[in-house]
Amino acid sequence: MLQKTRIHLADDHQILIDGIRTLLNTVTDFEVVGHSLNGSTVFQEVTENKSDILILDINMPEKDGIEVIKEFAAEGFPCKVLILSSHDDLRIIKEVMKLGCSGYLTKKCAGENIVEAIHAVSRGEEYFCNAVREKIFNSVTKDNSKLIKNNPAVHSNLTDRELEIITLIALEYSGKEISDQLFISMNTVETHRKNIMKKLDAKNSISLVKYALKNKLIKS
Repeated sequence: MLQKTRIHLADDHQILIDGIRTLLNTVTDFEVVGHSLNGSTVFQEVTENKSDILILDINMPEKDGIEVIKEFAAEGFPCKVLILSSHDDLRIIKEVMKLGCSGYLTKKCAGENIVEAIHAVSRGEEYFCNAVREKIFNSVTKDNSKLIKNNPAVHSNLTDRELEIITLIALEYSGKEISDQLFISMNTVETHRKNIMKKLDAKNSISLVKYALKNKLIKS
């Protein structure tokens, strides 16, 4: 028997909940088991219906989405949380991810990405829609520029392009995604990656990211 992913929806607009429910009910391994129209009931309802994933809006009455996440964090997260919000403010995105959310979608991209996002989160991965990824990337790239100026000794043997690629690897972009983002070939991406690892004496990509973080080449 197919094991379905149990999903709870939390949004203050019934029409949006109905639309998402209709979409998700077309996926054979999804089951929408409940919904909440205000934040104060979310934790209890998610716990009672034994949800695997909560899809949560930031703007909720009585208790907003951030307060709900803090409640989940305090209780050890009874399920994974995927944010679905009209907000694309970087401060909010960073805050909810630090609190332990598994992903972030804007409502503009939900229709084409929400099924993919739920599958990714159910596998234990993090998921960001393209608009959010772009925000994070631009922020980290800007932060890198400041860090480069403030700490020239550490990165003196790395080129600007190599620093861009380290940033994208730290954000868990695949080789193809790096290629698309920087408009370079996959072979060029791989060549840069090998050069970076050689320069940093990194044994694998994880070592490379740890080294970059330790030496403040990217912002943690």
